[in-house]
Amino acid sequence: MSAAYLVAARRTAVAPRGGAFKAVEVDELGAAPIRAVLADTGIAPEAIDDVIFGNALYGGGNPARLAALRAGLSDHVPALTIDSQCCGGLDAIMLAAERILSGRADAVIAGGVESFSRAPLRARRPRHADEAPQPYDRPPFAPWPERDPDMIAAAATLAERFGISRARQDEYAIGSHCKALQNPPGAAEIVPLADLSHDAFPRALEGTMCARLAPLAGDAVFGVTRATVAVEADAAAALLVVSEAMARRLNGRRPIRIVSATRRGGDPAIPGRAPIAAAESLLAAERIAPARIAVAEVMEAFAAQAITCVEGIGVPEASLNRGGGGLARGHPIGASGAILAVRLWHEMQSEASGAIGLAAIAAAGGLGSALLATV
Repeated sequence: MSAAYLVAARRTAVAPRGGAFKAVEVDELGAAPIRAVLADTGIAPEAIDDVIFGNALYGGGNPARLAALRAGLSDHVPALTIDSQCCGGLDAIMLAAERILSGRADAVIAGGVESFSRAPLRARRPRHADEAPQPYDRPPFAPWPERDPDMIAAAATLAERFGISRARQDEYAIGSHCKALQNPPGAAEIVPLADLSHDAFPRALEGTMCARLAPLAGDAVFGVTRATVAVEADAAAALLVVSEAMARRLNGRRPIRIVSATRRGGDPAIPGRAPIAAAESLLAAERIAPARIAVAEVMEAFAAQAITCVEGIGVPEASLNRGGGGLARGHPIGASGAILAVRLWHEMQSEASGAIGLAAIAAAGGLGSALLATV
C-alpha cells in the first residue's frame, strides 16, 4: 500500500505582532522554512511537485507562490494557498498527503505562513458615491450573526458552558509557558530569521499576576484574560511530504509516516470543540485508544478551548504539548496547524518505533482538523 511520509519539518520562531518580524513580508517569512527543508534533505528544488500553504490574513493573491519563488524553487513548481483559518496549515499537509497517496506527486512542500504585522487593512467598498469605505477586523465565519461570535467571546461562552473556571484556565496557561521554558525547541527545528532564533513570548507566569488581569470577555468566574488567550503572532512553517520511494532516497532524519488525517465541521457558535470529532473519528477508524498517544500537539488558541479538546479527545497529560503550546508561543492563524505538525515531527524523533502522534486544531466557523502519525 502507498504511504505519505514527513521527512523534514522546519519553522521560524513565533514572534508577537509588531515584534521581531514586523518588517518581514509574508514571502520572506514563508521562504525561510522552505529553504531549510530543502537543505535538510538534499532534495533538488526541481524535484518538488507542488507547494501548499495555509494563510488567512494576506488579503488575496497567492502567498504560497510568492514564498516558493522567493525560496528559489523553479518557476515550473506550482503553488496553492488555502484559507481554512486556523486549520489552514494542518489542512495543507493533508492535501499534500492526498496528492502523494493519489500517485500524482512524489514530493510536496506543505505548511503555513501568517503575518499579523504586515497584513493589509480591511475595508468594504462603498455601495454609493456618498458612502465611505467601512473598515472591518474579520470576515464572517457563519451566515447568521447569532452563530458567528467573536472568538474571544466564544471562548468565554465555552468556558461557562463546560464549567472551566478562570482559575483553571490560568493554571493551564502557566503550565504551557513553564513547559516552553523547560523544553525549548532547538536549532534543528527553528530557522533563524531577522535575528530571532527562539520563540519570543514564553515567560514565567505567576498565579497572582494572572488573577489580577481583567476579563476580556465573560465574568469573574469563567472569563478569559490576556493570560488565557494566545497573542496574535507572525510565523511560518514548512514540511516536506513525500512518497515512500522518495523517502528512501533522501537524506535527513527519521521519516514519520502519516497514518491518517481528517477534517470535521461543528457548531459555528462553539468552534473550539470541533477538533474532538475529527480526532475521535481517526482514533476509532485506526482502533487506537487515546491512552496510546505518545506525543500530542493540540492548539491552544484559548486555555478553555485547549482544556475541552484535551479532555474530549482523552489526550494523556504526559504526551500533551511537551514544549508548550500556542498560549506560550502565540497564534499565527494560517501557520499554527503547520507549527503543530513541525513540533510533532521533532518530538517524535526520540520516540520508540510504533509510537503514535496526534496533531489537532480548531478554527473559526466550527472547523476541526486532526492528523495521526507514527514512527
